[in-house]
Amino acid sequence: MEFLFPFVNTTTLLLTALLFFTFYYIKKNTNTRKPEPPKAAGGWPIVGHLPLLSGSEPPFITLGRLADKYGPIYSMKLGMHKAVVVSSKELAKELFTAKDLAVSDRPELTATKHLGYNGAMFAIGRYGEYWREMRKMVMVELLSNRQVDLLQSVRTSEAETFVKELYNYWKSDCNRNESGQILVDMNYWFGDMSLNMYLRAVVGKRYSGTTAEADRKIADRCKSALRGFFHYLGLFVLGDAIPFLGWLDAGGHVKSMKKTAQELNEIASEWLEEHYRKRDSTKSGAENNEVQDLMGIMLNVLDGVSFSGHNTDMINKSTCVNLIAGGADTSSVILTWTISLILNNKNTLEKAYEELDKVVGRERRVQESDIKNLPYIQAILKETLRLYPPAPLLGPREMREDCILGGYFIKKGTRVLPNVWKIHTDPNLWPDPMEFKPERFLSEKYKDIEVKGQHYELLPFGSGRRSCPGFSLGMSFLQLSLAIFLQCFEISNPTDEPIDMTGLPGLNYEKKIPLQILASPRLSPEIYSM
Repeated sequence: MEFLFPFVNTTTLLLTALLFFTFYYIKKNTNTRKPEPPKAAGGWPIVGHLPLLSGSEPPFITLGRLADKYGPIYSMKLGMHKAVVVSSKELAKELFTAKDLAVSDRPELTATKHLGYNGAMFAIGRYGEYWREMRKMVMVELLSNRQVDLLQSVRTSEAETFVKELYNYWKSDCNRNESGQILVDMNYWFGDMSLNMYLRAVVGKRYSGTTAEADRKIADRCKSALRGFFHYLGLFVLGDAIPFLGWLDAGGHVKSMKKTAQELNEIASEWLEEHYRKRDSTKSGAENNEVQDLMGIMLNVLDGVSFSGHNTDMINKSTCVNLIAGGADTSSVILTWTISLILNNKNTLEKAYEELDKVVGRERRVQESDIKNLPYIQAILKETLRLYPPAPLLGPREMREDCILGGYFIKKGTRVLPNVWKIHTDPNLWPDPMEFKPERFLSEKYKDIEVKGQHYELLPFGSGRRSCPGFSLGMSFLQLSLAIFLQCFEISNPTDEPIDMTGLPGLNYEKKIPLQILASPRLSPEIYSM
């Protein structure tokens, strides 16, 4: 029998090994046994579903229509990359709470590579130690509630300067109609006001609205570069879909991205050099009682601190560019959509005038302290953000690890597109979802819904770790700007046709046709000079 022992031992060993590896494989791949999300039909070889998204229809609407067919979560191919689209309140809540850490990464895209300051721009960078350090610093040092309160004087000053300059423009314009109204390009005026507010808050400067030709050129240069920044961040280039074809640079987008990045860096370098000179000149100990801008605060915070090996000057510049670009462009876009919606719904305009006259009157300008007593003005902004969120698909996410979402298995590396526009227009959440009804936010059911990322039926600024850090500063500015503009000016549509509501592709959903309106003063002349 002894001659059988080696055979028995070998067999036992092989069976034991087989059982072990079988158990290990089953345990390791338990998640893969979960079903994957339904896959959208119509994908092409190599390019995947990109042809579906290349038409004139905005991608978020196309993806929303696919959700009607495949459900609130489905998969597709963006070139050679797998992606899932999330389109329900319940899945958004799961995504941004229980699965928030798993989905906190960003994909490496061509735009983030060339516009992201070599990874120093944390808002579009990968998740990691550096991102966590920067997010904490921005929220604690730059955009805390205390700092937002300190910047109230800047917001008020720029909003008041805006109405003064628009009033002076009205006085100087001889082409008034019979009602005393002039034609105004609101993209230009909102763009200048928003840029000036964020420039002052972040770097202590203002360019627009001055008569100096040099300042006007700098303002146009700055606006153009910032506009390019957001345009390219929202642009899906060939190399992002099919990496091995990236060298072709079809359309010359990479070349333009590099040019925009260089322009922004040159502008930011000038700002930083000015701050260094200002800091050196005040080291004598003289007290400075001015509200310190965010770039100045960062000089002190970053002094002598190592942030994961990144150059501190690069961190300062990239963060400030990010705050200005995100704040100024987004605010201008939101205000433009808001006025467009109001002019297409005249009863809303009349109700806004009535509330302002009742609460504030016409003997003084509205102040930020009045906003809490202007619920209809707040409701108008919420309803605009519901129908026209600035980033309808938010910023693209990427799974950091294998994950179960909504009962489906999502593999690490999969890109995630939260279609907040689809959630905002879900008829199960919002009666008459495609209609502009600010009154809904005055009702008992919706009055407590805010845009801070805690109510998952309304997520214009995202939620979780990757939510917009500047929403508090932005909303304060938007509410005051809208209130003071409507209080100070009678506005109307220059034609009998509704305002065109077509948008442009990009990370920020911008109105395609510039908004032109008729405007005239509502208040007595002395109010505008106060």
